[in-house]
Amino acid sequence: MKKTLCLLLIGACANAFISLSALAQTKPEISLTRLADCGTPQVPTEVNQRFSDTYSYGGLKIQFVFSCYLIKHGDRYMMWDTGHSMRAPLVAPKVSVVDQLAQLGVKPEQIQFVGISHYHADHTGQIDSFPQSTLLIGKGDWDAIASPKPAPGVNAGPFAHWVSGGGKVESLPADKDVFGDGSVLILNTPGHTPGHHSLLVKLNEMGNVLITGDLVHFRENYETNGVPWFNVSRADTLASIDRFKKIAANSKATVIIQHDARDVGKLPAFPAAAK
Repeated sequence: MKKTLCLLLIGACANAFISLSALAQTKPEISLTRLADCGTPQVPTEVNQRFSDTYSYGGLKIQFVFSCYLIKHGDRYMMWDTGHSMRAPLVAPKVSVVDQLAQLGVKPEQIQFVGISHYHADHTGQIDSFPQSTLLIGKGDWDAIASPKPAPGVNAGPFAHWVSGGGKVESLPADKDVFGDGSVLILNTPGHTPGHHSLLVKLNEMGNVLITGDLVHFRENYETNGVPWFNVSRADTLASIDRFKKIAANSKATVIIQHDARDVGKLPAFPAAAK
């Protein structure tokens, strides 16, 4: 009897090991690519008056950049933000998002999801290049876009395809586990806009990466919990920054501030990807 039990236990352990090995082998490859051009940076900008409602930054000037990202999850793809429109005055990208994806061998129809951090024009300008994609956007922002009379600053035009019912929309009241395995999480961080979200990508080699959206706009903004005067809610902004920082600490994540030129080098230069 003891011999039989031992054999059964050995067999069970062997099966468990094989199952774990199979799971490890089938774990999808995940990569994160920062596109090279999602808008043309201008000269460094004075940030004291516009980006701090407590006027915290004196004469500080910051070089802003515009950024958007491709996440590859096995053979599935997601875009995070789509940059400025090609028709945007002064700041239009020199190369479209679609043309940059072509350099990576990816077609617009392969993009299963387009995640939008929030409704401002520098994050949504080329969303209409992905009519077949499921739109993932915070509920508060989607409600503003779908309103009969969108408020000033709500870049509703490029979303006409989804507003009319031509495309699939998931309006997110909270977090979203995009691929269902915890590897790519859209995080609810309202305050800048009503439905603002940030992004957490868990990479096998680089580790966890947190991308801010416009939760903050530059490093000093992040370090001092600065709130721009034009945010829709000061209290929500501060609560979201606090949550974001705790997630960053708990997950030992690399933080990418989308608008800060100093954070560009934290990810490989296009067309290379972080893995």
